[in-house]
Amino acid sequence: MFTGLIEEVGTLKRKVPRPNGLALEIEARHVLEGTKIGDSIAVDGICLTVTAMTSTAFTADAVHETIRATSLQTLRVGTPVQLERAMPADGRFGGHFVSGHIDGTARFLSRRPDGEAMEYRFETGDWRKYCIPKGSIAINGTSLTIQHIETNSLTISLIPHSRQVTTFDRLQSGSLVNIECDLMAKHLYHFTQQEQKTDWSAFLGGGAG
Repeated sequence: MFTGLIEEVGTLKRKVPRPNGLALEIEARHVLEGTKIGDSIAVDGICLTVTAMTSTAFTADAVHETIRATSLQTLRVGTPVQLERAMPADGRFGGHFVSGHIDGTARFLSRRPDGEAMEYRFETGDWRKYCIPKGSIAINGTSLTIQHIETNSLTISLIPHSRQVTTFDRLQSGSLVNIECDLMAKHLYHFTQQEQKTDWSAFLGGGAG
């Protein structure tokens, strides 16, 4: 489990093809502190397992399905990536519950200044049904608040500090980002959908006989 508070911006150093996908070597420093092989690190919001380490980098494997379903399909060597270690049980919880399981991707559309902040607009996909204005969303692993939702897009806003410690200002029009919607919103949506499909007549005395 993660919080959506980015600890460090690392760099993709190497992509090595493997029979089951890719081995990603990521240059980093801060997130290596206290990390051991087998631990989880979110890379642009994707929960990956550390399989090897050096003093300046770690390696994590991504299977074909993860590559197809995330921005890893377009990630190039030398690209900066947002990193967060899994939250310790006794750690502070500063963002929102982020699992590292990506719901879909989105294209970055545009940005515009809003006072000292900057607004960023992204296209929406099928995952839009889990989103509400002022609700939580993780974009490339960053815990954010949805400002506005339109028919095919949503807008978030970042203060100057958040822009400095993330990669949002490096996004180009059309850049692919990873989306993880709020866990509670997803569970509530599926629960209400199931409720609508449930035939309660037998339990309420409306059955035959």
